[in-house]
Amino acid sequence: MNIARCLEAIDRLCSRPFPAAEAEHGWSDVGRGGPGYWLAELTAGAADLGEHTADDYEAYREGIAQRLDARWGAAPPWGTVTLRVRGERGEEIPEPWATVSVLVDEVSLWQDPGTGRWIAVGVTDRDDTHPPRLLAVVTATDPP
Repeated sequence: MNIARCLEAIDRLCSRPFPAAEAEHGWSDVGRGGPGYWLAELTAGAADLGEHTADDYEAYREGIAQRLDARWGAAPPWGTVTLRVRGERGEEIPEPWATVSVLVDEVSLWQDPGTGRWIAVGVTDRDDTHPPRLLAVVTATDPP
């Protein structure tokens, strides 16, 4: 895994049209998509993964964040726990934010001024039964 490849994957997600309809919801070569969003595992298919810890992925997330901060401006981390609690209480949380709130507690978040799309990068480490993953989300849906 390397940061340059992760940034290339994010750029591909930013330039791709979103699936237009619920019928197109599913996985593609860039990740899981639905109306108005892409969700991708940045480490998928990498030959050099080996055994990484959540701390290793956090270091990659931080490296990606530094480069995206330089591109779009620094933004503080954005917590998703409140979204998860609101969803558990029955509030409708739009996708992809409902899924993101279940997978990660905090993301780095930017809005691309050229496209208006939101870009979030986070590490899944809430579930001890699955290894941590580095995720990227690109969406047209504002964070709730």
